[in-house]
Amino acid sequence: MVKRWQKWARENELFYLFSNNRIAQLAALLAFLCVAGAALSPWIAPSNPYDIASIDIMDSLIPPVWSENSDTRFLIGTDDQGRDLLSAILYGTRLSLLVGLLSISFACVLGVSVGLMAGYLGGRFDAIVMRIADVQLSLPAILTALLIDGVARGILPREQHDSLMIVVLTVAIGLSLWVNFARTVRASTFVERNKEYVQSAEIMGMHPIRIMLVHILPNILGPILVILTVDLAVAVLLESTLSFLGVGVPPNQPSLGTLIRIGTEYMFSGEWWIVIFPSAMLIIMVISINVLGDFLRDAFNPRLR
Repeated sequence: MVKRWQKWARENELFYLFSNNRIAQLAALLAFLCVAGAALSPWIAPSNPYDIASIDIMDSLIPPVWSENSDTRFLIGTDDQGRDLLSAILYGTRLSLLVGLLSISFACVLGVSVGLMAGYLGGRFDAIVMRIADVQLSLPAILTALLIDGVARGILPREQHDSLMIVVLTVAIGLSLWVNFARTVRASTFVERNKEYVQSAEIMGMHPIRIMLVHILPNILGPILVILTVDLAVAVLLESTLSFLGVGVPPNQPSLGTLIRIGTEYMFSGEWWIVIFPSAMLIIMVISINVLGDFLRDAFNPRLR
């Protein structure tokens, strides 16, 4: 069994590169801890920061346990509402990752579908899609997300804003990130379209959709995986930025961006922990995901090794 494992490890190039890259291993460990902490937050968090009945306003602004006037119940202190900051960070990370994963999945499906059709069909459809992509690339992603979010808020009834805000954020962030997938998949499809296996499938009379999904898509998964990893960090940052600006998730369900916004109001009055710890969590998570994305990019592109 051990020999089989060693043989598989030698033959699997991606695993071999990962096992010899300490920085990628550290980034993977940090990313795993962030994701695990967020996923298990209902079980490992000391309290539920969304439960109003468990919050006491008299516990507000308590410093971390190593400071004076601290409370052993709150390891890294409390915020302005008396919520345990560690619990709020775990639940906030869970919400930020949920919105990031949903939005990047939506962007991936949309961008890959459009890129496949543009690269395989070409012609007028390709020209229209690429002009739309060029226009969107001229605008920062945050402005696109703000525009879509504002339009959605104007269309939806006011009483439904809070209940549908995660859906609105998912669509807004997804529509601001689909271009990277579409352009990369289009370029890769152009290359694969002229290869013999695609021409053989066309001669056999296969439907174009089957050719794109069964023959072309599996051969361009490498670049898609790289963009998926890198843009996940971008999606989390976009969600945090929107929440920091006050147009993200509802205030009763704070994400990391909301916690950072609250913390900036108390930073110069001495309550530094309210902004430092959520910011550190966001920085660690984003950097670790970006490092993994860079590793995958180098692993799938031999010219960059």
